This record gives sequence, C-alpha cells and structure tokens, in this order.
Amino acid sequence: MTADPGEGPHVRQLLGAYVLDALVAGETRSVAGHLRSCDRCAADYVEVAEAVSLLALLSEEDLLE
Repeated sequence: MTADPGEGPHVRQLLGAYVLDALVAGETRSVAGHLRSCDRCAADYVEVAEAVSLLALLSEEDLLE
C-alpha cells in the first residue's frame, strides 16, 4: 500500500456514497480496488464508516435537539 497522496487519483469524495452502498457497480469496484492500495484513503474510509455507524445510533429526538 501507499500513503503518498500525490500518486494518482484518490477516492475520498466517493467514500460516503461507498459506505452507504450508493455507487454504481463500476464505481464500487474502483473504490474497493483503490482502498486496497492506498493507506490514506483506507484510513479515511474507516473514519467515514465509523461516522455512518454512529449516525444509526441517533434517534429522531436527538436530531431535533
């Protein structure tokens, strides 16, 4: 894996949709492949996935506060 953010295109802008399974099949494959080879984007993926899982714990009342 590489941690150099200067090498090739990165997928950070697609991570939210990737975590929510909202990408088309080709984009999903592309993001998955990139995450296997890029430490930086993989770390960002973990953060986005954790945030999404925490959102599931909120109730409607929590959001109205």
